[in-house]
Amino acid sequence: MTIRLYDTSARQTRDFTPLTPGCVSIYLCGATVQAAPHIGHIRSGLNFDIMRRWFLHRGYDVTFIRNVTDIDDKIITKAAEQGRPWWAIGYENEVAFNTAYDTLGCLRPTYEPRATGHIPEMIEMMRGLIDRGHAYAADGNVYFDVRSFPGYLELSRHELDNLLQPSGDNETGKRDPRDFAMWKAAKPGEPSWQTPWGPGRPGWHLECSAMAHKYLGSAFDIHGGGVDLVFPHHDNEIAQAKAYGDDFAGYWCHNAWVTMSGEKMSKSLGNSVLVSEMVKRWRPIVLRYYLGTPHYRSMIEYSEEALREAESAFARIEGFVQRVVEKAGPVEPAAEVPPAFAEAMDDDLGVPQALAVVHTTVRQGNSALTADDKESAVARLAEVRAMLGVLGLDPLDEQWSGGGTDRGEDLHGVVDSLVRLVLDQRQAARARKDYATADAIRDELQQSGLAIEDTPSGPRWSLS
Repeated sequence: MTIRLYDTSARQTRDFTPLTPGCVSIYLCGATVQAAPHIGHIRSGLNFDIMRRWFLHRGYDVTFIRNVTDIDDKIITKAAEQGRPWWAIGYENEVAFNTAYDTLGCLRPTYEPRATGHIPEMIEMMRGLIDRGHAYAADGNVYFDVRSFPGYLELSRHELDNLLQPSGDNETGKRDPRDFAMWKAAKPGEPSWQTPWGPGRPGWHLECSAMAHKYLGSAFDIHGGGVDLVFPHHDNEIAQAKAYGDDFAGYWCHNAWVTMSGEKMSKSLGNSVLVSEMVKRWRPIVLRYYLGTPHYRSMIEYSEEALREAESAFARIEGFVQRVVEKAGPVEPAAEVPPAFAEAMDDDLGVPQALAVVHTTVRQGNSALTADDKESAVARLAEVRAMLGVLGLDPLDEQWSGGGTDRGEDLHGVVDSLVRLVLDQRQAARARKDYATADAIRDELQQSGLAIEDTPSGPRWSLS
């Protein structure tokens, strides 16, 4: 058993060897909370949630850090536009992100540090970099001297001589236009913190280097994030951390975008689809299936048709689960997943290939049901639940079943009783050959969000 991951820094798939046997440390660049999340934002959290679940299934102890960037140019701009405190904008959207992660079934991180809670760690890192000759203060700003670090840009493999470093307003005093800001001097009316070099606020890149060091130490296993972060963010993180003396991340894993009309989904393009709106139209488990089942390094082109296909595909899985439970009662997940599923997941989290194993097992289980082979059907369901659990898609898990609370069971019972009354009326209409009424009843139930299936043992319903 060897898990293999595609390492952006090596440009190849490598065997995963943890720094500490049996343990995995992961740092994921989280949200910049200037706005509520769209499905492009949340894809990264989903992809790395599946990675984390697979490591847990393989028996690893996982420490998972996902940061929150709660101070940023965009947050400050939004606060000024809306006439609200910057921290109110940040907190409101941080809550929105966590609600979206929870709604789509992501496990909570081990720690979720905010940038503004780690100013002392950032000051300590800047002091160390200045002492080592890798950084300098100018006009209240602190810059990283990119020419002082020979390994700069090894991740993105950009050419330093052709580099255009993204810069913000008021970044004065640079020795080289390619140097980047670790600390930004205070501007009137903006939030600031005191440092030995004057009041100001952190740069985007510094916060992640400092927080990764605090929570995971000088070396950790995996750094993750969207592919758009490779440059400048991750290049600059590496430069700061390694120049400071850290070994930093052993593996760099990047997820691809969700696109619309071939463009990255983003607020600035006006083509975003908010998670809070999407879950009003699609069941959260279906949205997770849609976003989580393509390979994490493959682009997802958003379309309503693709979502409907995901809904239909998951309905086939869910229908099998429901039929076996109705026939045999509760079935616990198997202790192990099928070998073909494990092989696919071990190979750089090959979720599409792993999902094919799920669907094959569902077909085998349906054949067993048709043959009235209860034992085989139960065995296949146990395997399916084990595989779906790894993907966070088990419909019988507490996340999706309502936690098994008494209130949830009571509501299900009430709905079942009401639907049974209507189905009895439909059966009576069919018995007297009044097929128009029977069809009308079925159509009304379907419009209400219920799927009706006629089986040899009578009609059964499920959420469509």
